[in-house]
Amino acid sequence: MSIKADIFVYGDDINTDVIFPGKYTYTISDPKEMAQHAMEDLDEDFVKKVKEGDAIVAGRNFGCGSSREQAAVCLKYAGISVIVAESFSRIFYRNAINSGLFLVTIGGLSKKLQTGEQIEVDFENGMLKCSAGEFSFPPLPEEVMGIVDAGGLIPYIQQKMGIKG
Repeated sequence: MSIKADIFVYGDDINTDVIFPGKYTYTISDPKEMAQHAMEDLDEDFVKKVKEGDAIVAGRNFGCGSSREQAAVCLKYAGISVIVAESFSRIFYRNAINSGLFLVTIGGLSKKLQTGEQIEVDFENGMLKCSAGEFSFPPLPEEVMGIVDAGGLIPYIQQKMGIKG
């Protein structure tokens, strides 16, 4: 599977409180409503500009901060198809995969690209193409591909067990 995506570029240490502002943690539970507040404390134009299938390219430690899953959920429902970063917070990584969001680790890419450019990501072959060149990454494991293709961990398990959701 591969995708082409327009990108938003951010730097290092993008924490969960700027991905999904903490002030909404206990007041918003609908994922579509969460998406309306994605990145608002970092990039006030993000929600106005993001389109289904877009991507984020970031630096080190994307998703650091709290363990709230809303950060991953709001990005998925805002339309983000993949996040490429130099590194991810361990808990954000887990939450994103469980929510059905592709994550790819490639170092230094955020310093080579600008918001509005396009990337092409081939998940099975572990290749990202962009204006800065071609970059390899470990192909995503079959289980991760299955979870994301199913739309998240719960739908994946339901499929595996033959449960209709």
